[in-house]
Amino acid sequence: MLANAALKQVGRRASAIQQAVIINTIANRNRPIDRRYYQQRTMHDLTFRKKTGQNMIKYGRGGRSSTNGHIATVFGCTGFLGRYIVQKLAKQGTQVVVPFRDPDEARHLKVCGDLGQVVPLEFDLRNREQIMDSVRHSDIVYNLVGRDYETKNFTFEDVHVDGARAIAEASAEAGVARFIQVSALNADENSTSKFLRSKALGEKAVREVFPDATIARPGTMWGHEDRFLNRIGLGDGWQFWVNEGKTKIRPVSAIDVAQALEVMFLADSTAGKTYELYGPKEYTYEQVYEMAREISMKPLPIYPIPFPIAKAAATLIDKLPYNQMVGPDLIERMRLDDKITPGALTFKDLYIDPVSLESVALQFLRRFRSNAVFDLPYEKGEGEIKKGVYHLID
Repeated sequence: MLANAALKQVGRRASAIQQAVIINTIANRNRPIDRRYYQQRTMHDLTFRKKTGQNMIKYGRGGRSSTNGHIATVFGCTGFLGRYIVQKLAKQGTQVVVPFRDPDEARHLKVCGDLGQVVPLEFDLRNREQIMDSVRHSDIVYNLVGRDYETKNFTFEDVHVDGARAIAEASAEAGVARFIQVSALNADENSTSKFLRSKALGEKAVREVFPDATIARPGTMWGHEDRFLNRIGLGDGWQFWVNEGKTKIRPVSAIDVAQALEVMFLADSTAGKTYELYGPKEYTYEQVYEMAREISMKPLPIYPIPFPIAKAAATLIDKLPYNQMVGPDLIERMRLDDKITPGALTFKDLYIDPVSLESVALQFLRRFRSNAVFDLPYEKGEGEIKKGVYHLID
């Protein structure tokens, strides 16, 4: 009885609401429309790509829930650096195409942008048709595809040279306005490292197909998901070096590199140029490990191994299945200093002030402490937040 009465009451309320909506619609039929609640298109919402003349129409007031008219494809988006550049592009209203091989590796990218702004597409680096589908509607393409080690399916040349050339050729055929190739600091055709040789040959292959391509050469990157600080913090008792820790490096924040790539997105003046993106301060491996010991408050023992022995052991380990930790080329790179090209363009030319490792290392290495000392301060960091200056680059 009570249930039937409640249902009748709900039905009467629903019919009353429907009647009110109909009456309101009839009463407002001839009332003038208030344009304040409707979006209007004006001339400043229309922009053009200088190279291709492609028109782009903006929607919204800017930001994540708007559309700036650009479509970007980010190859290698599922990697360490990829998630940061996807987030920065989607945050300003860019529709981002994220090609992937494993759908589970791209799931976290969906929330980087608003609904429908992050578009996942399956692709294979050797499938020309899938690469073409990924860049067909884009006006800018990022190539972040790279490997730290070789596998039975992909060598360094397959990924860094042939793969880069295939993506550049598809982008040129699709009429893409901008192409940004992410290489590596120390890339040199005469390097003793196969990784760095292939990176240099990849730059050359891209420039042959896409002469206006922008080349970015980041140094060793650090961040929450890196293979630099995490290996140091997690490898308690398993760490080694081959040059007595004297190798000099210039580690750089992945967020700063992503910001530089974001600036290149709209700055057509960066086309055809090469930028070396490295940190503001030079460290040796020994200094980085000492910093990690002080912050994590762990001994983190290091075992010095002669280079020939380390390389021979890495060659044997590299034959094991599913080895992703050490290889002979990694040992080779561990003894190569970071070399800066004289007169090369850097963060300064993009009006970016990169952060130093020691000023924020506590944020990334504190989690390796034990709970007994987790909250103790680290007094050697600078601890200063620097406000950036806004610059507009054409």
